[in-house]
Amino acid sequence: MERFQETTVVVAMCPSTTKAMAYEPPVSCTTFNILAPIYKRVDQKNQSLRESNFRAVWLSRNQKILNWLLHERSSIICLQEFWVDNEELVHMYQQRLGDAGYVTFQLARTNNRGDGLLTAVLKDHFTILNYRELLFNDCGDRVAQLLHVQLAFPFSQNREGDAQQEFLLVNTHLLFPHNSCLSVARLHQVYKILQHVEQYQRENKLNNASILLCGDWNGSKRGQVYKFLRSQGFVSSYDIAHQYSDSDADSHRWVSHRNHRGNICGVDFILLCNPNKSRKPLKKSWAEAVFGIIKCQLQKASLIENNAFVFLKPGDHGNFLTYSAFCEALRQVNLIGLPYGLTSEETERIMDAS
Repeated sequence: MERFQETTVVVAMCPSTTKAMAYEPPVSCTTFNILAPIYKRVDQKNQSLRESNFRAVWLSRNQKILNWLLHERSSIICLQEFWVDNEELVHMYQQRLGDAGYVTFQLARTNNRGDGLLTAVLKDHFTILNYRELLFNDCGDRVAQLLHVQLAFPFSQNREGDAQQEFLLVNTHLLFPHNSCLSVARLHQVYKILQHVEQYQRENKLNNASILLCGDWNGSKRGQVYKFLRSQGFVSSYDIAHQYSDSDADSHRWVSHRNHRGNICGVDFILLCNPNKSRKPLKKSWAEAVFGIIKCQLQKASLIENNAFVFLKPGDHGNFLTYSAFCEALRQVNLIGLPYGLTSEETERIMDAS
């Protein structure tokens, strides 16, 4: 089923935040996986039958989605599973959003998957300074959009004068973890996004710009992708709004939808990183996240097989783990040796870091 998250965020708050918010329009953002008709199943007995076969059905559903989006009128709209291959649907979204004052950007997934991303921003609220497309070229054919945005209305004057408020906006849809071995591929996708953002910040001298990451992350707060982003200074805007923490007690509170397996989950996020947030070096955070995945996979395997991974114990070479034994452990849990696994260079880097 389709799902959404909407929130109001404050980017790069100035010292007079409370006073400023009384007079300035807030920046509101909606992220919404609208479930492409080519993927939406309509008959449990016939899994090959999709909503895309029934024009009246998908047209009506998407008209209702547009009605809701225009009623909410968020200043930023990030859609995933947007049916880019259907000209009628694309035209409907572009026309109705355009008539409502939005400028839209769409990006198809690679290898003609049929769906993609759409990002829309209100022209009265923002000036678009730049737009970039990021193609992962991986097993999931995933993509991301990067917008360099400037607020059209000035923030209240602070001690340093009028702030020309700029921030970076990312819309993406990560790979679904069909099995736990795809955890590395998902981490690669996020790492590529943050690498691209860091490079763009350096090139354009945007160290003081906020970053807003939106989309369907296909992973919960318990996963390594979320923990990786938290280590990079990102916080869930939903948690901020509701004063939730990363504790296990709060981790279940955000529910976005029931997935195609029938599981209730919370995987759609709007993540904010303000420039005053301390951030670990990107490579260090990435290595820690990979260690987390390795630990989880080895623990799962050990529960299944009593004598699993005995080669991880110190052998004849002394009280240390050899590189070959480490690689064998990763191979056993499918973290290397597959197109979407760790590369030999990454494996060496992880081994050195340990």
